[in-house]
Order: sequence, then C-alpha cells, then structure tokens
Amino acid sequence: MELLRSSNYKHMPWKNGGGETVEIAVFPPDASVETFDWRISMAAVAGDGPFSIFPGIDRTLSILNGNGMSLRMDGQKPVLMTLSSPPLAFPADVPVEATLVDGPISDLNVMTRRGRYRHSVERLSGRFSVSKQAENETVFILATGEIYAVSDHQSLALTALDAVSVNGTVAVQADRIVCYIIRLTRQD
Repeated sequence: MELLRSSNYKHMPWKNGGGETVEIAVFPPDASVETFDWRISMAAVAGDGPFSIFPGIDRTLSILNGNGMSLRMDGQKPVLMTLSSPPLAFPADVPVEATLVDGPISDLNVMTRRGRYRHSVERLSGRFSVSKQAENETVFILATGEIYAVSDHQSLALTALDAVSVNGTVAVQADRIVCYIIRLTRQD
C-alpha cells in the first residue's frame, strides 16, 4: 500500500478556468490535463456553469459533500447528483451544464483516456476488502473520513480525503464512513 495524503495533493485551475481542481493521482506521472491516460481529482464547485470538455475521455463523477447538483448532458434530461447517488459515468467530451441544488459542493472525478484505460468507481462503507484483480489494474481507495486500511505488511490510518493505492489485498474498517474504490484497467 502507498498512502497519498490529501495535504500533498496538487492544486490547479480547472481546464476551463472556472474553478480549482485538486489532483489526487495521475498517469503518466506529471502528465498535464491534455496528456493523461488516467486522472483522479476533486473539484470545489461554487456556482452553476459548464464542465470542461476533455476529448476522448470517459469520466465518473461522485458528490463528496454539499447538497448536490443537477447535470444536463448534451441537451438530455437533467440528472440529480447527491451525496447518496451512485457514481455517475458519462463521456467527458460532450457538453455538460451543472446547476447547484443549494450551495457549493465538492466532487470526485475519475477520468480515463478511451482506448488506453477504462475505469470503475464504487461507493462502500463498513468493513470490506479490496484486491487488485489483474496485473494491468491500478486500484485506489479514497476515504471521506477516518478509516483504517490493513494489508499483510502494514496498517495505515487515513483521514478525510486521503487515498491509498492497493497492491495486494487490503482490509478496510470504515464504519459509517463512505469510501470510493477506484479501478483503472489498462486496455492492451
């Protein structure tokens, strides 16, 4: 396991300049928003407006805090996202307009470049185990509060918004704390 402390995440402006994003992890290391194969980030959304367009990218969005937002994708019926909503997957290269429900929110964004990687995001809490299932897979756990992650070789205490990469099997104690399991799979 490798611990990624939220205090060490990289802060940068949104691609469209409308806010700030916090990059948790990116591949290849030090890739830009134009050149990544995969990227995990968080964003603070303080007002209504358009999402940045990322050509050739698939995205999954989850609400981390706040009262939620409504997303209108490519002119379709709006989708309401709240804290209890499952992660929402959609193409990042279609127009998306966000409308906040009642005040600012923060969200989790997982993005992968089509043809190179695919991803999944799952919300879990309680006691569970996470395993890397294939050699071409990269797995992260993002904690929204204090949790404990234990592998054969180490035990780690995570605080809110810390993440850990999973190399083998990790047992998690996250009583009443939501965790996001992020799987990034290289397409050969």
